[in-house]
Amino acid sequence: RLAYPSIFTVRGEILHNQFYEGILQDGQLLLHDGGVESREHYATDITRTYPVTGRFSLEQRAIYEIVLKMQVDVIQTLSTGVKYRDMHLLASKICIEGLKSMGIMKGNTEDAIRSGAHALFFPHGLGHMLGLDVHDMEALGEDNVGYDSEILRDSQFGLSYLRLGKTLQCGNVLTVEPGIYFIPALIDQWEQKGSHKEFINYSTLKSFRDFGGIRIEDDVLITNDGCDCLSYDIPKNISEIEQIMGNDSV
Repeated sequence: RLAYPSIFTVRGEILHNQFYEGILQDGQLLLHDGGVESREHYATDITRTYPVTGRFSLEQRAIYEIVLKMQVDVIQTLSTGVKYRDMHLLASKICIEGLKSMGIMKGNTEDAIRSGAHALFFPHGLGHMLGLDVHDMEALGEDNVGYDSEILRDSQFGLSYLRLGKTLQCGNVLTVEPGIYFIPALIDQWEQKGSHKEFINYSTLKSFRDFGGIRIEDDVLITNDGCDCLSYDIPKNISEIEQIMGNDSV
């Protein structure tokens, strides 16, 4: 059975959109965030984003590659003893550098991270614990599960939504789910206030208002010398996705 109600939407910028009555249109991106329970009732939580036409546009491809690098670089760094908060900041740095290369962001990357400017595009946490519940043990309180006396939850917008920040231990199972989103209402709010204008090119951003959002999510098991990606066999590279979607026999 499903581990939680699936998100299956072309409005990827709405983070928990469970409206299923839309009609797919050429040029849109389809985001699927779903999971099932194992026979032992352990949850999975996996996200992929697909082009409705079967091929990514140039802009979609560019944003997708940034999100994929955010995720892959984090997964390659994960291991026992790593602070997950640091992984969120690593993903944020890659997000900023990628968006700077597209002219959407600007300025010093480290200053942008400290200011939280990237949260306009990456407004949620990198991941959470996964177990018998999809947000495992959070009935005990998010801070009790995801934080400790060494690492406390941050109050900054975006970083404050990180459910897991503490040092990882061997045997932890968690999600790695970076994303980049273009949320029109949030863009308008920030632009009207002049928020982070030293880091955000609002003029360039106008052409991305209707882009939607891209998220890529996998489940990983922390080991002593790295991690095992439990959902590694679900395609996520652009070439794999386009090949599968272009195969009429699939």
